[in-house]
Amino acid sequence: MAVDEGVAPATGTGDDGMVHRLKPNAVGLLGVVFMAVATAAPITAMTGNVPFMVSSGNGVGAPASYLVAMVVLAIFSVGFTSMAKHITSTGAFYGFISYGLGRTAGLASGLLATFAYVVFEPALIGIFSTFATTTLRDQTGLDVPWWAFAILMLAINATGTWFGVSVAEKLLVVLLATEVTVLAAMAVSVALHGGGPHGFTFAPVDPVNAFKGTSAGLGLFFAFWSWVGFESTAMYGEESRDPKKIIPKATMISVLGVGVFYVLVSWMAITGNGEAEAVRAASSANPLAMFFNPTERYVGHWAVDVMQWLMITGSLACGMAFHNCAARYLYALGREGVLPSLKTTIGRTHARHGSPHIAGLVQTVVSAVLIGAFWAAGKDPYTGTYVLLAILGTMAILVVQAVCSFAVLMYFRSHHPESRHWFRTFTAPLLGGVAMLAVVVLLVSNMGVAAGPESGSLVLKATPWLVALVAATGLGYAQYLKRRSPERYALLGRTVLEETKER
Repeated sequence: MAVDEGVAPATGTGDDGMVHRLKPNAVGLLGVVFMAVATAAPITAMTGNVPFMVSSGNGVGAPASYLVAMVVLAIFSVGFTSMAKHITSTGAFYGFISYGLGRTAGLASGLLATFAYVVFEPALIGIFSTFATTTLRDQTGLDVPWWAFAILMLAINATGTWFGVSVAEKLLVVLLATEVTVLAAMAVSVALHGGGPHGFTFAPVDPVNAFKGTSAGLGLFFAFWSWVGFESTAMYGEESRDPKKIIPKATMISVLGVGVFYVLVSWMAITGNGEAEAVRAASSANPLAMFFNPTERYVGHWAVDVMQWLMITGSLACGMAFHNCAARYLYALGREGVLPSLKTTIGRTHARHGSPHIAGLVQTVVSAVLIGAFWAAGKDPYTGTYVLLAILGTMAILVVQAVCSFAVLMYFRSHHPESRHWFRTFTAPLLGGVAMLAVVVLLVSNMGVAAGPESGSLVLKATPWLVALVAATGLGYAQYLKRRSPERYALLGRTVLEETKER
């Protein structure tokens, strides 16, 4: 059918039978992959998480943690991508769970996923501001307040979403290519030099070592944390050129490609230092030395300077990707009229760019309010804002991922029994769901350690209760709609446009 750039017929959503849609055919396979990988922020995941995993988690077994996480997430993705071949909606988890477990569970999960992505952006603004102020002070002597960089990132993210996914894609391609290149240069240089001062060591990639160390649970949690956002591929289905093929491919490429990269880079960072030396560097006052030392030794000092700047651009790319995700979840809830007023506000798209522009502006305002609140409370942008909000968002999204796995089981049983497969639609999602629940347990049991100096924070203590409150709100409101407004209840999580309609 002919597709209009701004508005397209829907499968029965809204009072007028029409729904504002995102711009179709705006992004291809590589674009979706880049958007998903950007949420993982490879350079931030490596320089921010690995030193902590080595010093306080499973020691030199950190790369093995990434290996274990990659296998678990690949298994989860088997069921996730099987469902993506049948349902295409910018609501992603919201739509998947609504079809698999019902509208009530769908709305609760949709609110949880939206909540997670909404708080991820200010979290990344915190770490971006920290990297920017530190690098500028170290390399130029300029002392710029962190809030100036926070305002800059808010403006960049809002602008990128306003002009559509294709604009954000082009910027992310550049940012990701540079950060991946400098990390790869370090890893390849170490490998070409025959390893570090003690040669190659294979202990870091021995899966057994993923379960050893000071706190194996903490190390494994940080490994899974490094992938948060990979499932965002499904959000770009309505804007991609061939969603039934592109989304499953992009998801598996994101999981396996990022996984191999994480394992290789963290392994070579440890090897380039030497096992004992890597632990000492990670435990020092400057844990980034774990990456800076082998980079300087095997690539050159110039690469260390470049890496510092790329830590800034990498966190910017991650924050931009999360801003796009949050805007699309807000838009997905809005266009279905979960609250009637939302359909004509955040549920609208830009007439020219086909972007969720109002949802993007709402997300910018929410992020600004959260950043302002943490600033007023005297929280450090890294140890306070980033760490606390990242833990909060990660708990919410891991719960949704676990629920999604069980939704896959029920979906193929009730909707497509002819497509059921013992591994793809049963064993894989079952194992993935159980594993995701195990990661949630790891998070809850290690929250205090993960939060570091903020272990006594009221926000941290309230994290499980906030997640439960959001889920309960979704469950309760869905039941309210079911009794008082059945026509609106019927729409929950069911907006799929005609050309991508579930079959």
